[in-house]
Amino acid sequence: MKKLLFTFVLLCGTAALAQQGSVIPEYAQPWRISGNAEHASQHAMATENNLLGSSAYSWAKGEVPLAELGSIEYETPLGDVARALKAERAASKAPKAVKVLEK
Repeated sequence: MKKLLFTFVLLCGTAALAQQGSVIPEYAQPWRISGNAEHASQHAMATENNLLGSSAYSWAKGEVPLAELGSIEYETPLGDVARALKAERAASKAPKAVKVLEK
């Protein structure tokens, strides 16, 4: 069955490649980069555009008190969580599985 499937795939592959044979030209076509007449030059900058749309843009200078920024939430490190779980499992002293081999 495997030989039959392999032969079928091989024949279909060669048939597919044979259909593409007439499309591929017989001569090599070198790749040519066309020259670009436009090049970098110095010119005036464009006019200013407001990215915010119709809303007004305002800014201020100064320092923000730390109390206004809010507090940073403390997250327990993953290593501490793993150590706590390990200690909890050791304290429970659950019976370990016994491996029984039967012949």
